Amino acid sequence: MRILLISSSYNGLCQRAHVELDGLGHDISITLALSPDDVRRAVALFQPDLIICPFLKEKIPEDVWSRHLCIIVHPGIKGDRGPSSLDWAIMNGEGEWGVTALAAVEEMDAGDIWATATFEMRPGSKASIYRREVTRAATRAIVETVERVESRSFVPEPLDYSQPDVRGQLRPVMKQVDRKIDWEVDKVETILRKVHAGDSAPGVLDTINGEEYYLFGIHEEGRLRGWQPGAIIAHRHGAICRAAIDGAVWITHLKKKNIEKSPFYKRLLGRQKQLDFKLPATMVLRDALGDIPESPIDPLYMEDGKTFKEIWYEEQNQVGYLHFDFHNGAMGTEQCRRLLDAYRLAVQRPCKVLVLMGGTDFWSNGVHLNIIEASDNPPNESWRNINAIDDVVREIITTENKLTISSVWGGAGAGGAMALLAADRVWVREGVIFNPHYKTMGLYGSEYWTYLLPKRVGPVKALELTETPLPLGMKKAKAIGYIDEILPDAFAEYMAQLRQKAEALAASPDYERLLDGKREHRQRDEKARPLSAYRAAELQHMKMNFAGKFYGGEVNYHEARYNFVHKIRPKETAAYLAKHMRLDMARFNELRQPLAY
Repeated sequence: MRILLISSSYNGLCQRAHVELDGLGHDISITLALSPDDVRRAVALFQPDLIICPFLKEKIPEDVWSRHLCIIVHPGIKGDRGPSSLDWAIMNGEGEWGVTALAAVEEMDAGDIWATATFEMRPGSKASIYRREVTRAATRAIVETVERVESRSFVPEPLDYSQPDVRGQLRPVMKQVDRKIDWEVDKVETILRKVHAGDSAPGVLDTINGEEYYLFGIHEEGRLRGWQPGAIIAHRHGAICRAAIDGAVWITHLKKKNIEKSPFYKRLLGRQKQLDFKLPATMVLRDALGDIPESPIDPLYMEDGKTFKEIWYEEQNQVGYLHFDFHNGAMGTEQCRRLLDAYRLAVQRPCKVLVLMGGTDFWSNGVHLNIIEASDNPPNESWRNINAIDDVVREIITTENKLTISSVWGGAGAGGAMALLAADRVWVREGVIFNPHYKTMGLYGSEYWTYLLPKRVGPVKALELTETPLPLGMKKAKAIGYIDEILPDAFAEYMAQLRQKAEALAASPDYERLLDGKREHRQRDEKARPLSAYRAAELQHMKMNFAGKFYGGEVNYHEARYNFVHKIRPKETAAYLAKHMRLDMARFNELRQPLAY
């Protein structure tokens, strides 16, 4: 079928839908819902058999949904309606939630139901639940809907609140008054739910030292305590610890309330940098922390206690598991340096296999664009950051005393999608999406990708992956040799298989032979061309990018980074997504051809 995806952004769910439907052989085009006319034009040019809206904040024009079957993917159970569905589910402590695929009609989320999928809720942020459970359930609902449309026999279910399985309801937009934390009354459990329900947007508005900030990223603390609820009692690795009436919580990120966007303040500030985006909490507060103590943590944290930690380690049956769970997968300079220290300590442990776990939402997305944007000198910070992540990748590549595995449960993009190739083996969850390219950010790329990627997929495929900024699904990734194994999509099954396979590798009678082969291969590669030569060549390109030189269709890195950090919407859908635009151009070129006599 010809399927048009209409989405407010090309987010993770839209990418997953794109990859899954393309893999099933459907003809896919995508348009961002930038305006009603953009939607109308895409529909007119592509003439789709079906329209699916994986992530849509805008209304579809009536003249589109009245003439075409438009499926809205709503992150709620049957009967749930409204734009704050997942927010309310988290706030109310729902034990089970779901996704509903329904037809677009005049009344929001009230159309006929084509498919539903449910999942068990877990403690976690809205963004994390959306990336994991919602995306997985939505993919099932989308595929099921497409199959039912193709059958031409399925009759969708009208929304009927008298039915016992229709448990949802129309819910209002959640406002800041609903999210507000009362530090004198709210217990830790309540504070966790409130911040989780607003993360990653819009955050929870709160007051610190008389200033208003939006709170993001929360972790329960098991040991530290304070006398004044709401007071900052410690800081660690960019996060602040605040006292509650029955414990304490860590807040990792803040965003100052954005009064600067008014015309008056824009004129007042002139060219002064506006930090109106999410940053590590201590960066935002800067000098306001005063004499608040740092709460240190072991670089290779190996305890089970509740606290904020980005890097931790566990070991079992000759296998070590190094976790590095950085917010949104972004790895700043200091984070990379701490990861390098932890990796070196892990390599000294008496395990035979070292598994690089990354985080549960993202393995890595490369350099930290927000921190770079906030720095006094973005080109210099970019240089420091890329060298810091290169140091980590080099350490993994040159590890000789262990076999290494990149275990990818969350997604990966840009430098992160290259860095994971540094391990000897790459094992990935079935539903993962990679974005192994740098072009949309105007960068050539580093992380030794010119060594690692062609070695796995060959030079031709490496060029294709880096020059075409499209997502990569795991079936194709395995077919071309980018990854080695695909593990189950469900977390418990994934972890069980990962541990079983890693322990089998550690206990393998061929272990020493595999380790010797690894060393010999590395020595041959080093003689052919040293790693330092790959790095020097990549960084020469990157230095030009950081200086403002264009790369990849004249994309300026500093402009692209600014637009990404400040969430500036594009003016049009990218041509590599909008197949309908390419078809339109092809028809135009045909009309321009001279007539043959």
